[in-house]
Amino acid sequence: MLNKFLSEKILDIENDGLKRFLKDIDCSPTSKIKIRGKELINFSSNNYLDLAGNKILEKKALCIIEKYGLSATSSRLVSGNTLIHKKLEENLALFKSKQACLVYPSGYQTNLGVISALMSYQKDACIIMDKLNHASLWDGAKLSGARIFVYQHCDMNSLEKVLKRTRNYKFKLVVTESLFSMDGDITPMDEFVNLCQQYKAISTIDEAHSTGIFGDQGKGLANSFGVADKIDIAIGTLSKAFALQGGFVCGSKTLIDFLINKSRAFIYTTAISPFLAAMTIESLKIIKESDKARAHLYNISKILKNKLKDLELDIGKSESQIIPIITGTIEETEKLSSQLLKNNIYAPSIKPPTVPKDKARIRVSLTSGHSVKDIDLLINSLK
Repeated sequence: MLNKFLSEKILDIENDGLKRFLKDIDCSPTSKIKIRGKELINFSSNNYLDLAGNKILEKKALCIIEKYGLSATSSRLVSGNTLIHKKLEENLALFKSKQACLVYPSGYQTNLGVISALMSYQKDACIIMDKLNHASLWDGAKLSGARIFVYQHCDMNSLEKVLKRTRNYKFKLVVTESLFSMDGDITPMDEFVNLCQQYKAISTIDEAHSTGIFGDQGKGLANSFGVADKIDIAIGTLSKAFALQGGFVCGSKTLIDFLINKSRAFIYTTAISPFLAAMTIESLKIIKESDKARAHLYNISKILKNKLKDLELDIGKSESQIIPIITGTIEETEKLSSQLLKNNIYAPSIKPPTVPKDKARIRVSLTSGHSVKDIDLLINSLK
């Protein structure tokens, strides 16, 4: 009975052209990958500073494993907490200009755990969301049970209208990404923070895709806009520019103490391994010193966007290393992805529900490991 029910649902997905498949990659997923022995240029990675294959980190990994082992073995409130976890959180808090930090096993878990914990215990509270926020932010908001209001994507006039509508709520949590993962566009952080302060709302930003790339030493867009110290809750991930695994939230000591006691996504799960915590500290050192890699990434991003505009392709309002090629239909996107694959370019199609129904796309995600030659190959293939 169960298999019959599930088979019917899968068939519906397939008929809508939305069935997803796992792709087996034969090597470390850096700017070059192998699928079934064929080498491809990888334009779909979040390995923005090319640290996934960094030789310095690889050499240090062996020593770190010997010192810290492979697993935390338990929740951090039981026996999984180590001094290296504490050291990592101190470093991340300083990096994000905050008093304290808490590390979760993943970025998704961070968003789920922070928002649901904060809002589940608040009366007369609401959450205000950018329309295109990441699924993990939406899931955290829905799990909280709080009233949710939505403002138009990156539209500060729309946000102010919602803030005026909700001014009678005692506790308002406003949530946005700083750099949006599917469009590559940016929230005007200065205006966002000013509105939150004006209407006495709690500002929350997810800097998953901007940490390591923007700001002084890669501290993120809040730093770039000069408002890092004004953001109430700063969230990030260790799986993008850091090229590792985990997520984190930075804020006041009171916030972190509350989450340690009330965030179920933190309490009831095994901690990231001490090995990963130690590796993240090493990765953070490299990120701070990666101005040259950031400059190269900015340069090739600008070159690609200009060339895509010359081809009269729709790249939305990208202001970053994330550049969508919006085709509209699922069929056209699949066709384009398949054609690129024939030219040794790996750029899978992005389909609903990840993006709106009429906004299917190829999302080109550049890293500092890409070269101008790689850009030229992509452009020639698109021609």
